[in-house]
Amino acid sequence: MDKSYDPCCGSGGMFVQSERFIEAHGGKLGDVSIYGQEANPTTWRLAAMNLAIRGIDFNLGKEPADTFVRDQHPDLRAEFVLANPPFNISDWWHGSLEGDPRWVYGTPPQGNANTAWLQHMRYHLKPTGRAGIVLANGSMSSSQNSEGDIRRAMVDADKVEVMIALPGQLFFNTQIPACLWFLVKEKRTRQGEVLFIDARKLGSMISRVQCELTDEVIERIANTVAAWRGDSSTEESYADIAGFCRSVTLVEIAEHGHVLTPGRYVGA
Repeated sequence: MDKSYDPCCGSGGMFVQSERFIEAHGGKLGDVSIYGQEANPTTWRLAAMNLAIRGIDFNLGKEPADTFVRDQHPDLRAEFVLANPPFNISDWWHGSLEGDPRWVYGTPPQGNANTAWLQHMRYHLKPTGRAGIVLANGSMSSSQNSEGDIRRAMVDADKVEVMIALPGQLFFNTQIPACLWFLVKEKRTRQGEVLFIDARKLGSMISRVQCELTDEVIERIANTVAAWRGDSSTEESYADIAGFCRSVTLVEIAEHGHVLTPGRYVGA
């Protein structure tokens, strides 16, 4: 059975959406086993309740705990990691994390946890696993402290698969513009390339302050990624589309200083 993991699961929204997605695509509840972790005790209990009332089996660890310092699933290797970690946390570091085996691509800076999340999640993948992570846009380009070095090491090791720029105002709780990172443990197709998708202009305003991606836009993005990967789930063949998507070699990414902002690559 495939394992799905969210190391900062909040009240379990990602899990509920995953199960809905599986059922909508012909799977059934319980096709994926759920592993999560959450530091806030109230939210941790809410997640357990949220999953229990929907009949979803889950393992949220023994207790609410900090994912970096007290990993509740140290031996877990998951097929899927889906997460929306808190952006740019500055007070995450603890002395016990020095030399941690998760920091394969470099020790993350103490003032920002973004590259710690990326490395933690990739560490917890099976050899065939994939991670999809929502992060602040700064994660694609920041070179403060060791962030640029870690990003370069991950790109050069061919662990970054797809980068998607999102429209602003998608989230209720933050105005910080966000992006999606897709990481792999080991690339099976498209070695030496990264797919960039610029979806910044594809949002629809549903109120003065709130933007959303319609089902059609989400499907367009998903089909583009599937075609690029060569998935059997799609009949479409992949082609670069100016202003929307482009497959880029690691050599070209290096020429751009390992900045992963899609707008740099897809053109106008």
